[in-house]
Amino acid sequence: MVFDSPLGLLTAVENGTGLQAVYMAEHKRRPVWEMLGDAVAASGSPVLAQTATELDEYFSGGRQEFSVPLAPCGSDFQQRVWAALGTIPFGEVRSYGDLAALLGDRSMAQAVGSANGRNPISIIVPCHRVLGSDGSLVGYAGGLERKQFLLELENPARTHTGTLF
Repeated sequence: MVFDSPLGLLTAVENGTGLQAVYMAEHKRRPVWEMLGDAVAASGSPVLAQTATELDEYFSGGRQEFSVPLAPCGSDFQQRVWAALGTIPFGEVRSYGDLAALLGDRSMAQAVGSANGRNPISIIVPCHRVLGSDGSLVGYAGGLERKQFLLELENPARTHTGTLF
């Protein structure tokens, strides 16, 4: 299902169990359309309808947590990283090192960054809430301007004061 958002067109994909992906128009590592099969066309899907509703509520300031069922495909490590991303509260940020420490080994920050960059469920699994160790905006598959937009949406005071931590 493709729908419009303040970030441009978003494509949501589900697999019959839950939401598999949310991609932005210029998303890095976006799959080839043919690989998505009928999932994109399944606009009558309750999961995709819930996704569109919850994202609309998020963008309008009425939602801070998502309840749509998730079914991302990834390795065990990626799944652990994506689950850890889900623990970052709305309006807050963490570093890759913070996430690595949460997963038990701060030296895995680079591996956490790689898994974060492969998060297929943008916005809902909040990889935009992860910054460089110095608080800089780094690595977002939808582009840094979209990451900045999402951070400002969630906490305007943080980004306007120049302090991200």
